[in-house]
Amino acid sequence: MKNNKTKSERVEVMALFGYEMTPCQPLSYKRRGESEVEVTELLRTHIKFVGTTAHHIFDIIAGQARYMLEFNSTDLSWHLTSV
Repeated sequence: MKNNKTKSERVEVMALFGYEMTPCQPLSYKRRGESEVEVTELLRTHIKFVGTTAHHIFDIIAGQARYMLEFNSTDLSWHLTSV
């Protein structure tokens, strides 16, 4: 995934919603045909709006790699991007 263009792929995410002061926290993700990967650290979160759709962005560390998980609040999909 180390290209000049970052590639985003759809993934399944296990997340904890509505926990204390954090409205959503991704716990793990799973790529198609691969095993589940634990999110070892949540670095930061922010929201960006694309039209009327809110995209919740999570900067994470999973193992030794840094990723960005993006949750689309309209179609409820998750996408993973290498950073």
